[in-house]
Amino acid sequence: MTETPDLDPEDRKIVTLARSARARNGVPEGAAVRDETGRTYVAGTVALASLKLSALRTAVAMAVASGAKSLEAAAVVTEAESASDEDRAAVRDLGGPETPVLVAGPDGTVRATMSAG
Repeated sequence: MTETPDLDPEDRKIVTLARSARARNGVPEGAAVRDETGRTYVAGTVALASLKLSALRTAVAMAVASGAKSLEAAAVVTEAESASDEDRAAVRDLGGPETPVLVAGPDGTVRATMSAG
């Protein structure tokens, strides 16, 4: 992984987890979110005939289904330059508008950090 020197170790962890999910599952995106207790939830893109979810929305859904009350941060590893409005809305719904969303390229380099809001 290419280092992003000023990245907090906990944020670096969720980027690494997201990158691993993308590579392991051979999907277009990998994502990870960290809840208010520090637990992490990792997911890849879901592309079934009857269900299509981005990796970030899947990770948020996993957090909600596991009882998370809030999010501290989210990360997505993707070819895209930024997180989609729908992805940011999912993070905002659980974490609030100030929740940071880190967008990293396939090499793990964080290209952008934006708020969910």
